Parts: sequence; structure tokens; C-alpha cells
Amino acid sequence: MKAYEGRPAATAGVGKDPVNEPMIRHWCEAMGDTHPAYQGPDAVAPPTMLQAWTMGGLSGHTDRSSAYDELFGLLDGAGYTSVVATDCEQEYLRPLRPGDRITFDAVIESVSERKTTKLGAGHFVTTRMDVRVDGDPEPVGTHRFRILKYQPTRLPPPPLPEALRAAPSTARKPKAKRPRPVINRDNAGFWDGVAGHRLLIQRCGGCATLRFPWLPGCNACGSQEWDTVEASGEGTVYSYVVMHHPPFPAFAPPYAVALIELAEGVRMVSNVVGVPYDKVRIGMPVRLEFLRVDEDLELPVFNGLVGSGG
Repeated sequence: MKAYEGRPAATAGVGKDPVNEPMIRHWCEAMGDTHPAYQGPDAVAPPTMLQAWTMGGLSGHTDRSSAYDELFGLLDGAGYTSVVATDCEQEYLRPLRPGDRITFDAVIESVSERKTTKLGAGHFVTTRMDVRVDGDPEPVGTHRFRILKYQPTRLPPPPLPEALRAAPSTARKPKAKRPRPVINRDNAGFWDGVAGHRLLIQRCGGCATLRFPWLPGCNACGSQEWDTVEASGEGTVYSYVVMHHPPFPAFAPPYAVALIELAEGVRMVSNVVGVPYDKVRIGMPVRLEFLRVDEDLELPVFNGLVGSGG
């Protein structure tokens, strides 16, 4: 496997589209990034779009070499049949601008020794892509992508505690709990508000722009000063999906997950409750309420107001 290190994974690849304003706009809207550097006649592309300009889409690229497929075949044959992406690293050397035509070369940079992980034993494979603008020999950025090819571990279930061995089978299946929110110094104030049945929105101390979800700085002006305003609780369904599959513990499909546009103008993802999942519609008015999902977790959700013009 070490012999594959340094072999090309793609040579003289060409981006399917030049850097362009519509893709930049879609990216910024999806990310909620309103930085002025990505708008107007002198706009640059967000640096984190680096990989987007090289992607082949569903039809793929024709410039991929055989080395990557050969390496995967070797790993599959040795029993490392599962794969998971682990991380990526990007380096930005100069901004990309609308009209730039992208070319790239990719190389298999490294194949690790056999590693043991919780998923199973396997090998980490790192691919490095050097991105250029057509005609310029110097790269504009570098993208490293790392995956783990592994053999899944099939561990026996842990022994039951002594107290449960003689207990009825119903006692052996505690009710599943919802995933816990990740609370850190940047969003702790939001969850403090939820605990007090208040939905708090950040307001920039520099330009007064409202933002959600909570962030350490303002996307509009860059200020790190902020305070909060309390949402009225009124909103409408901006978009939604109905979850049918796969089933997750503590969730009972089908249920509606919606992007709610609050009366204050920001949007947040939450559940729509109080109405059948198949009655949820775009534009439906909703009202905030707080739902206790277990003994120590309460979440903001929105009740669909079917009889109010939805």
C-alpha cells in the first residue's frame, strides 16, 4: 500500500464551471454569510468554497487516475470494506474571483499503518488536491481529504449489571433520550433563555443586525459586540421536510421538521407540532411553545395554526 503514496489520483483536472456569482450567492445564502466581500463588482469567492469548484457532480470527472481505485481494491480485498470520511484541511493562498477557470491535480499523499479505532481496524488514506487558476503554475489553494478504510468491529454486547439480570425484560430497555445539545460559551445564553421559556435572538452591537443561530461575531460588519432581543414567538413555515426513515431512538416517525421564519426576520430549524405531519404547508403560521422531551431537556418547537390562514 505504501507504494501508492505519491501516485496521482487526478491529473490536469478541470473544474466544470468557472468561478461564478450564482454559485457564490447560493453558497452564501445556504451558509447565512452576508459578508460584503462576496458581493458586488469586486466580489471574491468565500475561501471555504475551494473544493466546490473542483467537484464533478453526479456525472463525475473523466480525469481521475486508476491509482485510487487500485488502492481501494487492495484494501477491500484485505477485508477493509467500509469507509468513513474523517476530516479535511484547506489552505488558501489567494482569493478566487468570478471568471477564474479552475484546474487541479490530486495525489495520494499518504497511507497510514494499520490503526485500531472504535469503528474497527483500518488505514487512513489522505489525498491532497492542489487547485490552480488556468494558466498559472502557482496553486491558489490546497485541499487535503482524509478517509478511513476499515474492517467493522463486531463486539459482543456488554454483560448486564447484576441487578438487571433477574429483572423483567421490560426493565432492560430504558426509554431512549433525545440527543443532547452541544452547549458552549458562544450559545450558552440561548439555552439559558430556553430554560426560562424565552427564545432569544442575537443583535449586533455594531450594526443592529439580528442573527440566528448564535455566533461569536457579526456576518454583516464583523463586530463582536452584541446583545439579545426576545422573539415574539410568531412565525411561518419557510420550508419543511417530513422524516419517515431512518427511525432514530426517541423519535417517532413520521414527523415534520421545518425551517421557521420568525416575525423578526431570522430563521431557525425546529419541529412543527399540534397538527398532523401531512397538514404542514409552506406559509403556515406557527406559534412558539416549549416541549419537555424528558426530565432534563426542554426544546423550543412551533405549533401549527391550521385554522389561521395556513
